Amino acid sequence: MANPAYNADGTRLESVMSSIRGRIANRSLTPGSKLPSIRGCARAMGVSKSTVVEAYDRLAAEGVIRSRPGAGFFVTAPLAPLSLAEIGPALDREVDPLWISRQALASSARMSMPGCGWLPASWMPDGAMRRALRRLSRAAPETLADYGPPLGSQSLRARLARRMAAHGIEVAPAQVMLTDSGTQAIDLLCRFLLKPGDTVLVDDPCYFNFHALLRAHQVKIVGVPYTPGGPDIERFSEALTQHGPRLYITNSALQNPTGAVLSPSVAHRILMLAEQFDLTIVEDDIFADFEVEPAPRLAAFDGLSRVVYIGSFSKSLSASVRCGFVAAPPDWIEGLTDLRIATCFGGPALAAELIVELLGDGSYRKHMEAVRQRLSRSREAVGARLEKLGIVPWIEPKAGMFLWCRLPEGRDAAALARRALERGVVLAPGNAFSLSGSARSFLRFNVAQSEDEHIFSVLAELMRAN
Repeated sequence: MANPAYNADGTRLESVMSSIRGRIANRSLTPGSKLPSIRGCARAMGVSKSTVVEAYDRLAAEGVIRSRPGAGFFVTAPLAPLSLAEIGPALDREVDPLWISRQALASSARMSMPGCGWLPASWMPDGAMRRALRRLSRAAPETLADYGPPLGSQSLRARLARRMAAHGIEVAPAQVMLTDSGTQAIDLLCRFLLKPGDTVLVDDPCYFNFHALLRAHQVKIVGVPYTPGGPDIERFSEALTQHGPRLYITNSALQNPTGAVLSPSVAHRILMLAEQFDLTIVEDDIFADFEVEPAPRLAAFDGLSRVVYIGSFSKSLSASVRCGFVAAPPDWIEGLTDLRIATCFGGPALAAELIVELLGDGSYRKHMEAVRQRLSRSREAVGARLEKLGIVPWIEPKAGMFLWCRLPEGRDAAALARRALERGVVLAPGNAFSLSGSARSFLRFNVAQSEDEHIFSVLAELMRAN
């Protein structure tokens, strides 16, 4: 077996595993073949025996090889060959609400992703997270291995209640239930409140995954045009009269994708209409910690009577640390908890304890202060560069990572996004966010993901093209 070439991105363990996978893929090791002994493999590859033991154990866990006690390790089956279609995301898929997510999640590290909805890993507090994980590694075995309690960590729920109080939302920890994410929180609320055929209002444009999630629940979706101060109240009232919706899902602060903020007068009118038409509101506030100046919260005005408030740490801390929450009326919590147990049983116990550590030692607060300052500089710089290309922000957001931008007259954002994808740039075309299809000439830019010079070179090339 040839000595593998080590590179800066790989470890000896990964090199051993890669070498064995490669021999299986090219059929030099066939199903049933015996692998070299641990001692022989270590000698041939110039690594320690413990490295080979771990490599074999991991490959066995993947099902690539298997152990026969007393006999050694044997190949189970060849790796399935990759087809060209599997190498990257499909370029010809319809630009629907899942198009952007699929391109961003499936893309390689070589892709530029100004259309994605999260901060770059380099912006996250990896040092603080590593320190917190080391502290957490010394926790009681139950913390590391057991299911969490039905509502989730009491300590985190108490901290969340205090944080919500800073936004004027008075809530007891017993009214807060932890979830795996903000998306799961909305899914549980849909299960709890809706049945197939019900009507749900959303903003137009809105976060595209609202569309996908609601369609999975087989409900009718009605969009209400969004203005710089919130939903168009006249159209909102008309939708309530004509469609009798059960639910309205919205961001009140730093609306996705526009970055707009709900005005107090619009918030007041929304709540009056909700009372009149027996409407429940889900207020998705996952960008709360990106704010510089506090915006009005429907949940604060309403006192969690008709408004359910949700949040998450996926955007601000880590998409890998899956932890969100729901704050709801007291008489809803038991039913929501039952649904939580029925659908995924245990809560995000380990993630919750990690977040408690980061909130408690001040790391999270310092991290978000730095993020807000950095985003402010990026919004100004990226906005100026886009305007030079004729791509103009709809508004100038006060905070957050998004710029909702209009292309020059006659330009189709979906067509532009397809051509950009061929050049290694993932864009977010407007109609993925618009239920009515009225955002054909818009793109959403994530300023934190728009620092790569290649993005602007590709945009300049495409804008010059007919």
